[in-house]
Amino acid sequence: MTMAAASKSFILSLILFSSFALTAQPVDTASHVNKKRLKRLVWTSSAAYGVTLVGLHQLWYKNAEQQSFQFFNDNPEWKQVDKLGHFFSTFYFSYGTAKALKWCNVPDRKADLAGALTGFTVMIPIEIMDGFSDAYGASTGDLLANASGSLLYFGQSRLWNEIRIYPKYSFRPTDFARERPNVLGDGFFSEALKDYNGQTYWLSIDVDKFTKFPKWLNIAVGYGAEGMVYARDQQNIEQGFGDPYRQYYLGIDFDLTAIHTRSKFLKTVLFLVNMLKLPSPAVEYSKGNFRFRPLAF
Repeated sequence: MTMAAASKSFILSLILFSSFALTAQPVDTASHVNKKRLKRLVWTSSAAYGVTLVGLHQLWYKNAEQQSFQFFNDNPEWKQVDKLGHFFSTFYFSYGTAKALKWCNVPDRKADLAGALTGFTVMIPIEIMDGFSDAYGASTGDLLANASGSLLYFGQSRLWNEIRIYPKYSFRPTDFARERPNVLGDGFFSEALKDYNGQTYWLSIDVDKFTKFPKWLNIAVGYGAEGMVYARDQQNIEQGFGDPYRQYYLGIDFDLTAIHTRSKFLKTVLFLVNMLKLPSPAVEYSKGNFRFRPLAF
């Protein structure tokens, strides 16, 4: 249910954000909307979005039984790590859309608002398909997480006229996936999407935009959880896997966009890779204890 929705939103965000990044280049100084660029952007992103939705439908819904539309309360599941996946995806949907619109010389305020609304709206079809599928069910928690990601982008862009706090994602393989490979994944890439035990979501703070600080160095706070073979705590306990627990992190992060280059391609690559939290020292707090991790990811 939730796991599938989060995986789908992650795939959708990766494909669409990549299409935005590859389509858009640095903003020029013209004062009028570049209709040629805007048309190109609309056609490219719409095609990528349509093809991706069709693909997701074939993968997840084609063989599922249909039902009347209904909601499913998945908020207690997976220690809410899946909700952060939605939050992460819609933030970058919003960010990518706004950057692409600014490349078309759409005024900043309009581009930011359109980006935030688009980031939230493009996720709605997934919830609709979930709602009609007997295997899933629409989630109010997913919708709230989606809205929060869009609001994080819009709020910063309007408050500071720039982004100073970036959501980031990191993953490490765990032993839990082998217990339920059909649910938690079988192999690195499927586990990176499905195994919430190995996923950590971060807020990376660009400190130099607040005070004097190295431009390439950020402070990051992270959240994850472990011990989740089943979605709900009681299920894990009943199956003998113990009580899942939350993990909180405080550490450093690297801002790859601080690397100066004239290459447009390299700038795009650095921007995309910067969505990931690279391994770096952090302090973890979990189960009532602090633990230093030389390389947290």
